[in-house]
Amino acid sequence: MPFFEKLIGENALVPALVIFVLTYVGILVFAKARAYIALGAAALFVLLGILNWRELPGAVNWNVLMMIAGTMGTVSLFIESRMPAKMADWLIDRSPNLMWAVIWLSVFAGVISAFVDNVATVLMVAPVAVDISKKLKVSPVNSIIAIAIASNLQGAATMVGDTTSILLAGEAKLNFLDFFFFKPVGAAHWGIGMFWIVQVSFLAATAVLFAVFRRDKQPIRLEERAVVTDYVPTVLLVSTIVGLILVSLLPASLRLPGEINGIVCVGIFLIGVAIYGLRSKTIKNAFKELDYFTLLLLAGLFIVIRSIGEAGVIDKIGDVFKAVSAGNVFVLYTLVVWFSVLISAVVDNIPYIATMLPVVTLLAEKMGAPAYVLYFGLLSGATLGGNLTPIGASANIAGLGILRKEGHEVSVGTFMKISVPFTLSAVLVGYALIWFIWR
Repeated sequence: MPFFEKLIGENALVPALVIFVLTYVGILVFAKARAYIALGAAALFVLLGILNWRELPGAVNWNVLMMIAGTMGTVSLFIESRMPAKMADWLIDRSPNLMWAVIWLSVFAGVISAFVDNVATVLMVAPVAVDISKKLKVSPVNSIIAIAIASNLQGAATMVGDTTSILLAGEAKLNFLDFFFFKPVGAAHWGIGMFWIVQVSFLAATAVLFAVFRRDKQPIRLEERAVVTDYVPTVLLVSTIVGLILVSLLPASLRLPGEINGIVCVGIFLIGVAIYGLRSKTIKNAFKELDYFTLLLLAGLFIVIRSIGEAGVIDKIGDVFKAVSAGNVFVLYTLVVWFSVLISAVVDNIPYIATMLPVVTLLAEKMGAPAYVLYFGLLSGATLGGNLTPIGASANIAGLGILRKEGHEVSVGTFMKISVPFTLSAVLVGYALIWFIWR
């Protein structure tokens, strides 16, 4: 029996809420230690008896963790093969001037980011923009900002595009194809999924980029080109996507394990390990590139969220949203989207999404609202909202880090001159389309 179990007893709401708030403050203030803060909070919930230690394995969403880990491993092999750099070269060859090169690189970053981690995408594509800027003797600042925010936007397009999408898929029981064509339980017809909504949002946001770069008409020419000598990682990445699609098509009657998506992602990465050999430099680098910090953060957050659910905190948060929306589903949807935009502008969207998903599930049950409308609104607002500020998304931080190494310090004002119109145009389009299609 935990030491404090009798002290807290049935009145766990207040101490759970205090721990939860302190955890969030700690994650926000001490970003480099946020995984340890989440794990420490999880341990505290167990020690206080708010969560029984026997429930720990069930509190962690192993499917999500395996999907993230497996995809990270395969993506690291894909990046090392230099295939993304080769694809960027192909695009630049077809760009008549700097404006079109930046637009195409942004589009390319978005396409890659729909299947590859946003930060990894920025690290792949941004150096190309830096090289172009050096050759033309122009500032790379606006180009890198454009690549970063385009990459972050497209993370909501597919199930494996971003950690937030993987979290949503786990909570809402969505498969890979549901992000393209979605048919809710009980619905008579299929409809378009988040992928197409994100593409329309991206078109609206790209119009902002044309306005920003309209005067950059300097011609460009590549002198050095990437060489790809290993196509195995490309096959593995494509196999991951195909595998997730095939699993999506299998009938439910087969009773597949709940972790099937994670098994596919980890399994294909392990095939790569077998091909290259565990001791090879390629595989050692792949394991080094795995973001263990994020995996630990998520594991801790899953336990924290289960704990506050047991204590009734999620119910209380849901009651606040329900009261503010006055029982109106459209007002609730609007609140979820724009509150997510504002919060994600200053708080990492991973812990925010992880916390709000069970809240949204509960709200849908209490109000009889279509849960998927709130899910998609939450994903859209939280993912796109991260583009508002330099600290709102990891992709933005990575892009500014590259600029800092090149001797360019970017002010908040400079960043937001591009990010605010880009983000607002994308969010407004997504906000309208999600409600119009799925209300």
